[in-house]
Amino acid sequence: MQPSDIALVAAKAADDKQGNETIVLNVESVLAITELFVITSANNPPQVRTIANEVSSRIREQLGISPLHSEGLAEQQWILLDYGDVIVHIFSEPTRRFYEIERLYTDVPVVNWRAM
Repeated sequence: MQPSDIALVAAKAADDKQGNETIVLNVESVLAITELFVITSANNPPQVRTIANEVSSRIREQLGISPLHSEGLAEQQWILLDYGDVIVHIFSEPTRRFYEIERLYTDVPVVNWRAM
């Protein structure tokens, strides 16, 4: 299984649950700890949790793996799901605007997950 398989399932799951501006960034050239970031956001905290649940369920069902680690489930403002080579970031809209994580990685390739 390739990291791109995990990222694709995660991005599609987020999009199916109305994740906003879902993107996949190839960060392997700037981060030694992971290869791909999947970034999405939701309009409210319950939707953040819903997207996180859908992403983990779909990856478990389709690829047979679970996150190595997760953070932020209780707060529902920024949930991180760590799959090793793929990190899924699910933000509430205000939190995404505050941290602007994409701005930190403007020099890395954006993966067109819709074409995969």
